[in-house]
Amino acid sequence: MKIAVLGAGAWGTALAIAFARSDAHAVTLWVHDAGLVARLQAARENPAYLPGQAFPKALALTGDFAASVDRAELALIAAPLAELRSTLSTLRRTAPSLHFLWVCKGLEAGTGLLPHQVAAEEMTTSATSNGVLTGPSFAEEVARGLPTAVTLASVDAGFARTMSQALSSQRLRIYAGSDVIGAEVGGAVKNILAIATGICDGLGLGLNARAALITRGLAETVRFGMALGARRETFMGLAGMGDLILTCTGDLSRNRRVGLALASGQTLETITRELGHVAEGVPSAREVARRAAQLNVDMPITQTVCALLDGRLSAAAAVEQLMARDPKDE
Repeated sequence: MKIAVLGAGAWGTALAIAFARSDAHAVTLWVHDAGLVARLQAARENPAYLPGQAFPKALALTGDFAASVDRAELALIAAPLAELRSTLSTLRRTAPSLHFLWVCKGLEAGTGLLPHQVAAEEMTTSATSNGVLTGPSFAEEVARGLPTAVTLASVDAGFARTMSQALSSQRLRIYAGSDVIGAEVGGAVKNILAIATGICDGLGLGLNARAALITRGLAETVRFGMALGARRETFMGLAGMGDLILTCTGDLSRNRRVGLALASGQTLETITRELGHVAEGVPSAREVARRAAQLNVDMPITQTVCALLDGRLSAAAAVEQLMARDPKDE
């Protein structure tokens, strides 16, 4: 399959490396900064995002969007959520009939839309099948070829099955699903909960507290997702519980590292500047809290993370606020 990977951040680079290893695919990685292409070509790695992870010889790079999607059979949109709309707009003008998947997670700032809703707005004249690729997956481990299992969800069940079979390999197993809302909600809320878990661990509150936080966070995710039309069982799978556990406990998680840094007293501005990568939980927290309020969904952990990010609570005060809540039935 001829694949265009649109976006050369950590996740886009990792997917390009993973798929280019297979003789079954011809992969082109589109780099938004055309001036960077020559440097990546010379280095044959992406030192800013995945240092030490060599590009397969077959992986092609380009700064020309039209060239990247020319004769492609699938586009993998690996831009951050903030750039999804503009990338889709360019794709619509350049290759409107091309099947595509997105890998960003969260709710769009300002609109509160999930990625599939953004895609529906931008690709209104297209009948092209599309979907989300999501689940427990650190870019570095995918690039290294370590075993990983993720979900590909699409309202077109046949497309999901066809793509999952075509893209799966011995080290990257892809399960097909049809609950796009559930898959996207799981990916959005787990980043917020990873910030909370990072704070918990940064304050040294122990493993009991971490387990309680993750479990109650999963309950928040289910409530929010079902209010939006998701299916409960989706949150018991890779896109729900799997992604939540990984992101909350793995130190490769950017959102967990935000929480750890907040617990140490660093400002959010300093944290995001030093991180050098997009931590989607930061912008998503406010949008999730806003949508939850509109839907009358109780999400105390999400609300507390928002208060922390806005500077209205310290890390220690946030924990006290959560623990002071009245006991409820589970």
